[in-house]
Amino acid sequence: MTAEDHAHPDLLQRWNATLLAARAGREGPDPAPYGRNLLARWAEPQRRYHTVDHLRAVLDRIDELADQGGEGGELELVRLAAWFHDAVYRPDRSENEERSAALAERALIEAGLTEHETREVARLVRLTVSHDPAAGDLNGETLCDADLAILATSPDTYRGYVAAVREEYAFVPEGDFRKGRAAVLRQLLGLPRLFRTPYGAAVWEEKARENLEREIKELTEPTDTD
Repeated sequence: MTAEDHAHPDLLQRWNATLLAARAGREGPDPAPYGRNLLARWAEPQRRYHTVDHLRAVLDRIDELADQGGEGGELELVRLAAWFHDAVYRPDRSENEERSAALAERALIEAGLTEHETREVARLVRLTVSHDPAAGDLNGETLCDADLAILATSPDTYRGYVAAVREEYAFVPEGDFRKGRAAVLRQLLGLPRLFRTPYGAAVWEEKARENLEREIKELTEPTDTD
């Protein structure tokens, strides 16, 4: 067992189980090296919010959606997409989702998935750019809801999330960050629904909108530097 295995044995076990389930009995290489590579990526030093903790939270929310709502879709592929969706992450670059999807396309074929399965995982990763799945896209609805579930947490947890995002963008001047962040939040609030699954809409929607509206208010208040 390597040092990486000791760091997050629960996650490595979940990765192994997910990849094996997705392969559905087909032969393929040992899943563990792929999982260790992904965990190392999620532990890179430039990350403050997009960390192993975020990965674990998204996986937990996928499980919650499956347990509570029986949302359907191809859950093992959704879980694989969660592993890859921020696997490449540089806060100073705009192509993270595309590069993460390309990584999935390279790795999953080699790891034993079919071309169809690999394309679906990559599609889901790219969908996290907009978090706007088409109606009836069960896989996309589940992944996007799980990824956005942080927005529906308690005010204290939400403030911690906001602070971590700000740390990732420490290179951006405060005024520019406030304007950019407010624009992103308004785009989210402009969606007809933040959460597309029945469970997400019923349990997370109202709290998330409250958090977003409060943050926009704070972002647009005058500061000492204005």
